[in-house]
Amino acid sequence: MEQALFFDTLRQGLWIAVMISAPMLAVALIAGVAIGLFQALTSVQEMTLTFVPKVGAMLAVFWVSMSFMSESLVAFFRLQIIPLIAGG
Repeated sequence: MEQALFFDTLRQGLWIAVMISAPMLAVALIAGVAIGLFQALTSVQEMTLTFVPKVGAMLAVFWVSMSFMSESLVAFFRLQIIPLIAGG
């Protein structure tokens, strides 16, 4: 395998990883800021208040975007990885 082909495949794989993880990370960021703002306004410093809603929001987004994630990975493997393996 040529070095340019290897680095191009690696770059595309990393980009797929970023695209797949972006919805959950964005929701975690938004939920964290909202909960932090709520805690600052109400002076409630409960640890479970920060953890449980953030995990719940991330699970909901994961459930909604699961088809997008699997389609992206399958397309990447079908178009990039399998031809590399089959081609030599």
